[in-house]
Amino acid sequence: MYTQFQIPYTFTALEPHIDAQTMETHYTKHHAAYTKNLNDAALKAGVADREIGALLASLSSIPDEALRTAIRNNGGGFYNHNLYFDTLSPNGGGQPQGAFGSVMDKAFGSFSAFQDEISRLAMGRFGSGWAWLSVDRDHNLALSSTANQDNPLMESKGFKPIFGIDVWEHAYYLKYQNRRADYLRALFNVVSWQKVAENYDKIVSGLRAA
Repeated sequence: MYTQFQIPYTFTALEPHIDAQTMETHYTKHHAAYTKNLNDAALKAGVADREIGALLASLSSIPDEALRTAIRNNGGGFYNHNLYFDTLSPNGGGQPQGAFGSVMDKAFGSFSAFQDEISRLAMGRFGSGWAWLSVDRDHNLALSSTANQDNPLMESKGFKPIFGIDVWEHAYYLKYQNRRADYLRALFNVVSWQKVAENYDKIVSGLRAA
């Protein structure tokens, strides 16, 4: 069974950047529904014992088309939101420091250049979707964007996400309405780059051990 990430902060903790009503609705309604629907579909498909990343990377192994689609949509929503909420913090903001900060600078030239590029991808995503920072098989950082609740794991290119920006309207519309750019600027004030760095280190360590 799959368990919804338990946020270690209150719904008001990310204000004024993300308002409490958005946080509560996003987490207790949208994310909770993805979790429930994933568990229901995974049980029916007989795959509820599989690690979520491995499951999303091998969706083609699910023969039933309806269950495969349900797991893609809800499993993506579950995984994506677990990552999203885990990389937000009332103590976030600033920019990456230390070794990971150096990795970011090497990959993108500067943190500012990274912000510009991932924001461009997030703004350019027509309709609902995500913008991603991932690690590839060679430990390099890569940026991408996906529609709906898809993520890089589903693309079978070896990319593993360490940070994702949710640009579904439910993530920002109560406060920012159609001003997606304002939401993106605000979001950077609550990103925990320490957590993103930990995600990077975990994936790289796993790749080295493989």
